[in-house]
Amino acid sequence: MDTQLDAIYRHEKDKASRVWLTQPVGGGRVVDLTFAEAIGQARRIAAFLAAKGYPKGSRISIFSKNTAHWFLADLAIWMAGHVTVPIYPTLAASSIRQILEHSEVRLIFTGKLDGFAAMEPGIPENIERVRMPLAPPLAKGEAWEEIVRATEPMRGDPRRDPDEMATIVYTSGSTGTPKGAVHSFRSMCAGRVWIDHARMTVDDRALSYLPLAHVAERGVLETPNFFVGFHVFFAESLETFVTDLRRARPTFFGSVPRLWLKFQSGVFEKMPEKRLSLLLKVPVVRRLVARKILRGLGLDAVRAAFCGSAPVPEALLGWYASLGIEIAEIYGMTENWAVSHAGRLGEFSPGWIGGKLAGVEDRITHEGELLVKSPGNMVGYYLEPALTAEVLDAEGFVHTGDRGELDARGRLRITGRVKELFKTSKGKYVAPSPIENDLLAHPLIEQACVSGSGMPQPFALVVLSPSARASLAGDKAHADAVRAEVKALRAEINAALDPHEQLDRIVVVSDEWTIENGLLTPTMKLKRSAIEAKYAPQVEGWYAEREHILFA
Repeated sequence: MDTQLDAIYRHEKDKASRVWLTQPVGGGRVVDLTFAEAIGQARRIAAFLAAKGYPKGSRISIFSKNTAHWFLADLAIWMAGHVTVPIYPTLAASSIRQILEHSEVRLIFTGKLDGFAAMEPGIPENIERVRMPLAPPLAKGEAWEEIVRATEPMRGDPRRDPDEMATIVYTSGSTGTPKGAVHSFRSMCAGRVWIDHARMTVDDRALSYLPLAHVAERGVLETPNFFVGFHVFFAESLETFVTDLRRARPTFFGSVPRLWLKFQSGVFEKMPEKRLSLLLKVPVVRRLVARKILRGLGLDAVRAAFCGSAPVPEALLGWYASLGIEIAEIYGMTENWAVSHAGRLGEFSPGWIGGKLAGVEDRITHEGELLVKSPGNMVGYYLEPALTAEVLDAEGFVHTGDRGELDARGRLRITGRVKELFKTSKGKYVAPSPIENDLLAHPLIEQACVSGSGMPQPFALVVLSPSARASLAGDKAHADAVRAEVKALRAEINAALDPHEQLDRIVVVSDEWTIENGLLTPTMKLKRSAIEAKYAPQVEGWYAEREHILFA
């Protein structure tokens, strides 16, 4: 079978002058790289690596935010016969060191990063370094640009066997120590399924911004791109993100629920929700209003939209559908290269993720756990046979740890984590995820975590939207209005829950949960144990309060 490298060599010959990658370089300027220019750089970096004389299959790390050179480093590592070990660009020094030492990395490419001074001590001194374009000034090592200038390109078309190790992707570590999922070229190439699923063509455009250190971006965007060769744009920063989107005008776009919610909140800040809702109900103006909103977001050319990482509130999906964007949900894992389940374009089904992707088998156990057998399944966890055996069974099914349901049409719904259930002091089990999803459906709420292990009834911690947080400062009248709205939301949610699941109280916390403060994983999932530990000292005091809506 062909691997990504074989496809890239074809693009190099057939599409040499076609623009492939567009990289912002600051000040609103961008650099366009054609296939010939980009792959020419990759060949020179590959020759540089080959000259090091490392044993075949040595681990080489990429530590950077998404850039065009991330793609090229990945290709160069493979051309030179080695294995890519990506590092999340927001990890603490201790986690960086743990991954680099565990995977026995010999060289690290350091690229575009924020807060590098705090992370740099995590790179052991015995590891060789290369500074990629846009790397921080503190970064050590030979400069990518100098290597490209001084090195002759690797000749020929080096191939890799499909069953060779291609990459080790370390889990984000929401609980415990990160584990390194080993993927071969064969399991990575299972990502080709997205080409047909999303109807990708060479004329498509995409914006790469979700971390390339995670399988979602590499499996759903990078891998298909290597085979199809569509135009990929990269984001410059959070501050320029909407500008970056407008530049790219992607034809397919994937994100996580939190960003889709932020887009919606930004729209509501410019136009009140009730007024917009009325306008969208008027057929004559609906299309004009929707087009204006989508153009402002840079999403007016999107024909395929996806969302993954966590359940999406049905109300949010419905709101985007009213604008003309039907978001298909995606479900997948590091362990199966995100090749699992997804909604199909043109089959909008809020509440259900969708069916199996091609070649996938699924089962629900008696305990309600979803098992998935996928052509994207990992080889195993690096140097961890016992941990591999816990997750990958003898039949080749990955035990996902997620609770799921399958309907008569084979569509999947995730109902929570098997180990996420907690027991109240009354001995009743509560699944937090569905309740959190109901809370997140309200435009006032951006983040939610339901807890209450050992308490008489569950409670919820919520973070308000940025505009709501800003308006609370020093404004008692607005605080009272927010309290009343949250109180009404609690009553509405409780009316649909079994008595043992009903929220005793909702606590509005003032601090946002972020990757930087350790309360979100790099893929923006809740670090539930960290959030619960942060607020644990206050819980008993909250239950002693007479009010059921509290501000903390």
